[in-house]
Amino acid sequence: MKVKVSRKAHFNAAHRLHHAAWSSEKNAEVFGKCAYPNYHGHNYELIASVTGEVDPITGFVMNVSDLAAIIKAEVEDPLDHRNLNLDVPYFATVNPTAENIAIFIWNAIKKGLPLMLDLEVVLYETPRNFVTYTGE
Repeated sequence: MKVKVSRKAHFNAAHRLHHAAWSSEKNAEVFGKCAYPNYHGHNYELIASVTGEVDPITGFVMNVSDLAAIIKAEVEDPLDHRNLNLDVPYFATVNPTAENIAIFIWNAIKKGLPLMLDLEVVLYETPRNFVTYTGE
């Protein structure tokens, strides 16, 4: 029997969406306010969910304390109160859209999980705008 266990987290970060080969006008047309050259910030909300079999001895899919520690080390510590474009090497060459941030987070968390667990990341950029990534 598979069960999904989830942990919420949050971090605050600034970013700018732009494509270096495009003009300022083209970037503004495609990315709108998110292309402002002086960056802007979000209060990101994260829900990381692991799915797997319930251990018959512990009753856990995964100890939520362990999941919380992975999220803190791999997501909150490197991203919180950072300028994603300037402070996070991954985003030096990857546009820090919500989609790409979710992929970054998924990869960071997944490397700390037992292989038999599936991972889903839901990242809220605003209360109304969010993305989901499952590694596919």
